[in-house]
Amino acid sequence: MAIIKVERKKLSFWEKTYLPQIAGGLWITLKNLVKPKVTLKYPEQRPALPKAYRGAPTLVKDPDGREKCVSCQLCEFVCPPKAIKVTPSEIDPNSPNAFIEKAPKNFEINMIRCIFCGLCQEVCPEQAIVLQKEFSITSYDRDSMKREKAELYRRGGVLPDSVMKWKKVKDTAQKSKGAH
Repeated sequence: MAIIKVERKKLSFWEKTYLPQIAGGLWITLKNLVKPKVTLKYPEQRPALPKAYRGAPTLVKDPDGREKCVSCQLCEFVCPPKAIKVTPSEIDPNSPNAFIEKAPKNFEINMIRCIFCGLCQEVCPEQAIVLQKEFSITSYDRDSMKREKAELYRRGGVLPDSVMKWKKVKDTAQKSKGAH
């Protein structure tokens, strides 16, 4: 095995005294003393979030207040840390929304496990999951970090969008009944 000898540069007198390095450090300190303060009074003042910020996932309803989630469970399957649990249930056949196959009985997102990757939002065919601009997710215990369906809908609210599954499917179902 070969031994490689590294030649080091000889230090000058000033470099041996470390005075240039000390002066450089003091200069940086003096510059920072005269800069304006950037301290925020959190939580009253919040930092500006980047446009592409991915926050906490929530569920949203359509403009008529109906659940957009159809329990396809794609979000659950694509979630890398398995933070999402969806329990599908059948819709009552006498319901006006009976043409939709399933609805979530339970929908839970464990915010401790969530890595905020956004895959659940990307894979959702109904755009029922949206990443909010929430960045301060805190709690005193682990159980309150599991967000149930009601809490997710409360945080998500209503999102008007181009996906109108209720009207599209209903109109298609009515057209097919009228053709027979």
